[in-house]
Amino acid sequence: MSTERRAPLDRRRVAQTALRLLNEVGLEGLTLRAIAKELDVKAPALYWHFKDKQALLDEMATEMYRRMVADTALDPADTWQERLLKINRGLRAALLGYRDGAKVYSGSRFTGTDHAREMEANLRVLTSAGLTLAQAVLAGRTAYAYTIGFVTEEQGVRPLPDEHREGYDIEERARRMADFPLSAAAGAELFQDYDQHFEEGLALVIAGIEARYPT
Repeated sequence: MSTERRAPLDRRRVAQTALRLLNEVGLEGLTLRAIAKELDVKAPALYWHFKDKQALLDEMATEMYRRMVADTALDPADTWQERLLKINRGLRAALLGYRDGAKVYSGSRFTGTDHAREMEANLRVLTSAGLTLAQAVLAGRTAYAYTIGFVTEEQGVRPLPDEHREGYDIEERARRMADFPLSAAAGAELFQDYDQHFEEGLALVIAGIEARYPT
């Protein structure tokens, strides 16, 4: 038996194991029974820590957030535009590290208040630039929603960066849609160059915020 399996069972260890297993089986295959098997314990042992799968997803999202913050360097001198760019680039990078990462993260509730430190700092950057608190919250939420939605669609096509679902061959799609030339040509914009398209879309979102809330 490995050293890790002999370690005491706690919420964070279960979440870390679940995140590791997520890349192998995806969200649909991630069951408490499968996680318990990976930990070499009986499934009921997990219910001491999590009342149901959603509670586990909340802890997984919290662990994803901890790792994301550790990997994202923020500068107090950032402009609000730079801050939105950095945190959303960091969010996308974090989500792409896991199969179905966006689905796990979206709608989950953080299990502690660790995130409040970064949230406070980000809101302070936006409000110090002249946005009201309400505007700052909506600006952050809008950029976040764009990133979550983009990655959800991206992972629907590419569950992992080096893996593609069947049915998304651009040339085959164009042949099938030959009677609709604009729609056929749009495939390259929809299902390729995700890095470039994410950056362009995020720039559009930030430009829209600038136009709506001039400071």
